[in-house]
Amino acid sequence: MSPIKVGLLGLGVVGSGTWNVLKRNADEIARRAGRRIEVVAIAVRDLEKARALVGDDVTLTTDGMDVVRNPEIDIVVELVGGDTLAREWVMEAIAQGKHVVTANKALLAKHGNEIFAAAHERSVMVAFEAAVAGGIPIIKAIREGLTANRIQWLAGIINGTTNYILSEMRNRGVSFAEALADAQRLGYAEADPTFDIEGVDAAHKLSLLASLAFGIPVQFSKAHVEGITSLALEDLQHAQRLGYNIKLLGITRAREEGIELRVHPTLVPLQSMLANVQGAMNAVLVHGDAVGQTVYYGAGAGALPTASAVVADLVDVTRLQTAEPEHRVPYLAFQHNAMSDTPILPMDEVVSSYYLRLRVDDRPGVLADVARILAQASISIGSMFQEPAGEQADIIFLTHEAREGAINGAISQIQNLPFVQSAVTRLRVENL
Repeated sequence: MSPIKVGLLGLGVVGSGTWNVLKRNADEIARRAGRRIEVVAIAVRDLEKARALVGDDVTLTTDGMDVVRNPEIDIVVELVGGDTLAREWVMEAIAQGKHVVTANKALLAKHGNEIFAAAHERSVMVAFEAAVAGGIPIIKAIREGLTANRIQWLAGIINGTTNYILSEMRNRGVSFAEALADAQRLGYAEADPTFDIEGVDAAHKLSLLASLAFGIPVQFSKAHVEGITSLALEDLQHAQRLGYNIKLLGITRAREEGIELRVHPTLVPLQSMLANVQGAMNAVLVHGDAVGQTVYYGAGAGALPTASAVVADLVDVTRLQTAEPEHRVPYLAFQHNAMSDTPILPMDEVVSSYYLRLRVDDRPGVLADVARILAQASISIGSMFQEPAGEQADIIFLTHEAREGAINGAISQIQNLPFVQSAVTRLRVENL
């Protein structure tokens, strides 16, 4: 059988990793796919650098449209990132009747609904295993392995940069700024780390996972997103004293009223699996009504782990290329005409437990006034301790479950008390 012809858009970290994996494991990949997979054209910025890597047997160009419109190519692999040129090239590839493999979570989070609709019209496949959690096969697990289940919730560490920073803060007792500098020096964080540390990257990925889990359109714009930039070292230390670790989690949960879709720093019990994910690793928990809780752990980024996912998608597309479109696995796990319009819940309607820290004047009656406000909002205190700070004190509360709107109202009142000397720190607690 003749080889499948592939065009690469981008030969950066992931692109070069994909090239190397395809070359190194060509025979093994062909045994799995049923035919050879050959890269025949690549769009790059630096032709000389690319030629040194791939040799003379591959067509190189600086224009992605040359690859996308090449009639010889069966599958276009988009690895350039961003959502401008990448969107143009992917949409044109689909219009040309070519299958698409992408690692671009931002592209799919913003334009996924448009891309999947166009692909459906042209009866081509769009595969994106590498867009979420690097080499962890979480897309395939939800889309195929868990199809018997009604997914109830999933939660995960899906950004390695922030997990490295939080691990360093907790393990070494360093500040956020110092841990971030270390992450940049080691290559875990970009020179501009905003998307990572503000939670945007995790929200891109979570919006895709929520669509797969619940059969809803991709709705990144409705996700609640908080990063880790305002986390203080003392909060990680207080959390540990209370039996918790703090992780940046993406959480999506199905409730009768709608779908929770949120990314934020979260206290998780020290004995839990997520609390013990260290460094730049990723992990996702998925809870289905039949299977219960399943766990997926591994490298969430890097050239070879991400290339592993890209090549796995290439193999899948190769296997299914001749299948009738209605017999292929749906892009978002559910048939395109069976997607749900279940709403995304506003954050005020989310129910969680909470960690509250406030700096107050150390004098009688303070605790009683704060407790009264919480009680009036129907917020029950689970535990509390006080940390002296000269003539002031830090009071740390863990609450039982409460509605976010009630917590926000109580914090607003507490903040206005005359003896409160700093902004109230609020973090959510999830026992999962």
